[in-house]
Amino acid sequence: MNNRICELLGIEYPVIQGGMAWVATAELAAAVSNGGGLGLIAAGGAPADVVREQIRKCRTLTDKPFGVNVMLMSPFAEEVMQVVIEEKPAVVATGAGNPGKYMEALKAAGIKILPVIASVAMAQKMEKLGADAIIAEGTEAGGHIGEITTMCLIPQVADAISIPLVAAGGIADNRGAAAAFALGAEGLQVGTRFICSDECIAHENYKQAVLKAKDRDAVVTGRSTGAPVRALKNKLTREYQRLEKENAPFEEIEALGVGGLRRAFEEGDVQMGSLMAGQSAAMVHKIEPCADIIRSYFEGLDDVLEGIKKITR
Repeated sequence: MNNRICELLGIEYPVIQGGMAWVATAELAAAVSNGGGLGLIAAGGAPADVVREQIRKCRTLTDKPFGVNVMLMSPFAEEVMQVVIEEKPAVVATGAGNPGKYMEALKAAGIKILPVIASVAMAQKMEKLGADAIIAEGTEAGGHIGEITTMCLIPQVADAISIPLVAAGGIADNRGAAAAFALGAEGLQVGTRFICSDECIAHENYKQAVLKAKDRDAVVTGRSTGAPVRALKNKLTREYQRLEKENAPFEEIEALGVGGLRRAFEEGDVQMGSLMAGQSAAMVHKIEPCADIIRSYFEGLDDVLEGIKKITR
C-alpha cells in the first residue's frame, strides 16, 4: 500500500492498534502485526520488568514490527522508557504527557516516535520536538480522553503539521476509515474493536459487554478530577457519577477506580470493573481474528467512496 504510515513503520496496512492498558498484551500486539498492521504493547502502569518481559514475549510471536505505548503519567515511566530504549521495538507511542525529554535517546536507538495528542497545539509541539508521526485521538475513544471530537480534531491537526497523521477515536469500519482519510489522516488507530478479537486475552465477560453495548453505553467519568475516562456504563460508572455529583473529595473518587481495569480484564467483573471502551463499541458485532478486523477497514472501501461520488454528482 502506497502510504507514508506504511512506509514509515514497515507495515502492510496503515492500522495501528490502540495502546489499551491491560488489554494490549504481547499476544494482541503480535497478532495485529502478523495481520499487517502495527501492534502495540501497553505499558500502562506496569513496572519496567513486566514491560521488558512483554517485549521479549512479543518477539517470540512475530517477526514483524511492533511497538510499545508508554503512559507518561505512570510512576514507572522513567524506568519503562529506559527498557524501551534498551530493547528497541520499532515504535514507541506515548500518551498522558510530553515525551520531549526522551526524544533524543529514542531516536539514537532507532525507534520511531508517535505521540498520542488531543489538541492542535500539542501536535505542533510534538512535530517541532522531532516526532515521526502524530496520533490525534478524538473524544469518542475509550480510556483517557480529550474533549475534541475526531471529526473536528483531525482536519485541524492535518492543516497544522507536515508529518504523517493517524486518526483515532470512533473508527469502527470502512466508512469510518473513509471519513478519517477524507479528513486528512494517513492512518487509523483502532482500539475498541480489537478487544473483540480472537487473540485478545481479555476475559470473555469483557468482550461480551462490548458486543452488547448500545449507542449511549460508553460514558465519561472523572471530568471533575481533570482525568476523564470513557468506559461502558455499569455499577462502577454510576458510583463515580454519584460521588462527582456529591462533590466527594478527589482521593475518594480516585480510590474508587484503583484496580478497576484489572477486575474487568482478568476477573470479568462487569459491574465493578472498568470496562474501558469507546463509542464505537456499539458498532462491534462479533469476535474475529485481528487479521480479518484489519482487512475489513479496506475491503469495500471503493464501494463506500463510489457511494459518496453518487451523492456529489
